[in-house]
Amino acid sequence: MGGIWAPRPSQGPHKLRECMPLSIILRNRLKYALTRRETVMIVMRRLVAVNHKIRTDLNFPAGFMDLVSVPKTNDYYRLLYDVKGRFVLHNLKKHPKEHNYILCKVKKVGVAKKASIGSNPFRTGKAASVPYIITTDGRTIRYPDPDIQMHDTIQYNLATKTIDKVSKFEIGNLSYVIRGKNVGRIGVISRIEKHPGAFDVVHVTEIAKKGREPHTFSTRLGNVFVIGKGTKSWISLPKGSGIRLNVFEERDARMKKENRRD
Repeated sequence: MGGIWAPRPSQGPHKLRECMPLSIILRNRLKYALTRRETVMIVMRRLVAVNHKIRTDLNFPAGFMDLVSVPKTNDYYRLLYDVKGRFVLHNLKKHPKEHNYILCKVKKVGVAKKASIGSNPFRTGKAASVPYIITTDGRTIRYPDPDIQMHDTIQYNLATKTIDKVSKFEIGNLSYVIRGKNVGRIGVISRIEKHPGAFDVVHVTEIAKKGREPHTFSTRLGNVFVIGKGTKSWISLPKGSGIRLNVFEERDARMKKENRRD
């Protein structure tokens, strides 16, 4: 939706241009409501959760990889991108194992001081250090695995609040492009170019389909989100599996679909 009357997302874990407010999701995408008033009633009755946390803010921002659920109807959706760069709500009805986890990209690794011991006259010694990581969805996790580095991806369990798996940002792993002109495309990292003082570039190769040669494209390192180890994805993928067709392939697919209907 566009225009001056479109609902503006509240401040939250995702950037303004990289999220979708709950009102748009419930009313325009999932068709749970017809009007804004109905959307307010659904949210205020505490029926909608984002990443297993009840949200009563009508314009709470849901972003890439977030899990939007309605527990009463047992509906679970993961917010992903299609190959056109649009948000798509991927239904997880056939994938019940995915109801309890999300993938998060690590954007910062650091060490923080605990409480200042020197401020207490009855205690002596140095303040303890606490290692932590910050993910792209605004999550801070203390005492992570020491091997986790920037740009790696973690599988975060929403039920136990722990890290189940870690996928390194390295050649050979499956990745999802979340920004830039290639947004929504999925492929295997084939090469990483280092450019000191400028943007590092990642070359991604699409997974070959039958009768079609794999295409290779490049994008900035910050635009790439690893979603699995090797060619195996940790999440179910939306329609098209992240492979962008050219105009001729789209035409042939559309004509084939129309002939099938006839």
